[in-house]
Amino acid sequence: MVRTPQPGTHSSTDHDPDTPQYEAGAGGWGSLRGVARIFAEARSSPEALRILAGQNKPKGMMCTSCAWAKPAKPHTFEFCENGAKATLWELDQRRADAEFWQSHTLSELRRLHDHDLEKAGRLTDPLRYDPESDRYLPVSWDEAYDEIGRELRALDPTEAVFYSCGHAGLEAAFLFALFARAMGHQNLPQSSNMCHETTSVNLLKYLGSPVGTCTLEDFDHCDAIFFFGQNTGSSSPRFLHVLKDVVDRGGRIVTFNPLRERGLVEFVDPQNLSQMATGRSTPISEEYYQVRPGGDVAVMAGLMKCVLAAEDAGPGTVLDHDFIATETTGYAEAEAAVRAMDWADIEHHSGLTREMIEQAGRIYLSSNRVIGIYGMGLTQHVNGWLNLGMLCNLLLMRGNVGKLGAGVSPVRGHSNVQGQRTVGVGEKSAHMPADKLRELFGIEPPTDDGLNAVHACEALLEGRMKALVTLGGNLVRALPDRTRMEAAWPRLRLTVNIATKPNRSHLVPGQVAYLLPCLGRTDRDVQETGAQAVSMEDSLSNIYGSIGPAKPPGDNVRSEVAIVAGIAKATLPRNPNLRWDDWTADYGRIRDLIAEMFPDDFADFNARMFQPGGFYRGNSARDRVWKTESGRAEFTTPTTLTALGETPDGQDVMTLITLRSNDQFNTTIYGFSDRLRGLEGDRDILLINRDEMSRLGLDEGQPVSLVCAIDDGHERRVDDLKVTPYDIPAGCVGGYYPELNPLVPLGYHERNSQTPAYRGTPVRVVP
Repeated sequence: MVRTPQPGTHSSTDHDPDTPQYEAGAGGWGSLRGVARIFAEARSSPEALRILAGQNKPKGMMCTSCAWAKPAKPHTFEFCENGAKATLWELDQRRADAEFWQSHTLSELRRLHDHDLEKAGRLTDPLRYDPESDRYLPVSWDEAYDEIGRELRALDPTEAVFYSCGHAGLEAAFLFALFARAMGHQNLPQSSNMCHETTSVNLLKYLGSPVGTCTLEDFDHCDAIFFFGQNTGSSSPRFLHVLKDVVDRGGRIVTFNPLRERGLVEFVDPQNLSQMATGRSTPISEEYYQVRPGGDVAVMAGLMKCVLAAEDAGPGTVLDHDFIATETTGYAEAEAAVRAMDWADIEHHSGLTREMIEQAGRIYLSSNRVIGIYGMGLTQHVNGWLNLGMLCNLLLMRGNVGKLGAGVSPVRGHSNVQGQRTVGVGEKSAHMPADKLRELFGIEPPTDDGLNAVHACEALLEGRMKALVTLGGNLVRALPDRTRMEAAWPRLRLTVNIATKPNRSHLVPGQVAYLLPCLGRTDRDVQETGAQAVSMEDSLSNIYGSIGPAKPPGDNVRSEVAIVAGIAKATLPRNPNLRWDDWTADYGRIRDLIAEMFPDDFADFNARMFQPGGFYRGNSARDRVWKTESGRAEFTTPTTLTALGETPDGQDVMTLITLRSNDQFNTTIYGFSDRLRGLEGDRDILLINRDEMSRLGLDEGQPVSLVCAIDDGHERRVDDLKVTPYDIPAGCVGGYYPELNPLVPLGYHERNSQTPAYRGTPVRVVP
């Protein structure tokens, strides 16, 4: 087992003063300085400021970073540090044009840091890889489409994989999913496979909804919010305004997270003149508990025991008996399992004392309306299913699902990752109804489930995957087991990357490889019928239209819709129902198709897409309509007190948590400042607390290697990490994603969804 020292070594309120930290609150002047630096580095123009002024507002450009909601009554500036960086990064005035690629071999470019590679600027020309010169060379769009089509037609359809990151709008995503099924496969992995697929699979089982149940209105009425494994200050800073409002009206926030993230400690509102002038911050979390990685199951078991103890003391006054009896199933089994759990075991696995958990329990019991918020700290575990099941259990006990001011709410990462799944990007037939495909397009869709990201990687290693078309993203960098994946990538017969900027995945070409430049969301998109808008869905199930106002980076850059349609037209046999040219000419026609395919979600799509605050597509669980196998909300019976998987024995085995810095978004590295953690200048670091440093005989600044402790015949190792003391629980170490992805085995993933266990991999530190 991974080492789990005695609990209670961390205060619920104080940071370890002997390790780095950021002294100010999230937001404030630090946030403005961070945006200003990227503004200068991207050589931004005054037009960029005008775009930011309209960002996330009706008829404006919707943010390309996180999927947090856009309010109907926006703030003066409805963007955050993270969103501004993403916009400015896409508006970069530099150009990775044909001359750039002719001047550099791929071997030379591989020596660049990922940050410096993307700083080459926007892609401007379609390119084909030339193995003899080891360079990408310019090619016409027609030549690219024709050869890609020939290569795809030469394959068994199931040998092709179409991957999509969460950037593309609903229109391009819908065509991408339609193209795959018309070709004859459902190999449609998506960035969700690496982050929140645990939600999509398991929440569907527990509540009958694959997405969270809350809307923005719920945050106006909740009494308390319980946070698990989410770093709001870096990942979704606009959410901090909502949290500040909750605290200002007397709401209570309790956080469980291994690291003390500044956004959930305190916040200085950049749009509050008084706070900016005085530096006065708003405290966010009333209690902040540094739970051990994987210990959330134990925490929630302890909270459930608190609820049961209160019910025992006052029968009929605590549990929502009517709700449990009429709306749920499985309660008795879950209750019996939790009652049988011992507090000593709960303390052991959580790293918290009983007193800490009981204090959090008192807050939960005093609150009539509670929202459970979580991020990838809850989903990226082998037993992520149980993390999520226990959170649902806790909420269901008191009827905190399907009523105003309460519910479960995952905070999604990429801006349209949830929406792409809604319109069919997924490996299952249920993601795009077969009857509609027959009716609307006259195609016989595949019936076998396709490949998600992990299964696609397994197919690559086994030689069953021959072609990969990626709609955005940096898949080579995002995947687990990266060393093995990167070595296998050149075996692919065909790789096609549709992208705005160069990234590491483009430097690992297949035998035939294309790099195709696409418009970003900031760019003006003009087609045959005029200027076009695209749309996306936030993590609260609202749909928004987005209009890009910026001049495109080059005359030879095409939209994602146009590129997907162009490849599809060159690949598929002629079908008068597949009107690729018409759809490219007018995206409104695509939205009409989406409304026909998914009428319950997208009725009157075109008419509603610019509604302030978006239009809500609904959520059955919010209405207490449980589309589960039982027809009720389902309690989960816990089988263990940890979300970690089976791991080797040994006092030297630690649990690895991979982290994003304040200066990155997913695999995009904007710079080398992790300001909100008090860390600057280096990403090749290993975070560990001072007691563990002493126990392992490590010195500050010492170079070490990190080795995966899972013995499956493959060595996984990352060298030259600098030991950095940090306020982090005993028994674990932290380091940056994606640099430490090579340590996570492909087969070490969440049980039901195959989400990689990036937040709970066993490792050893090697001096």
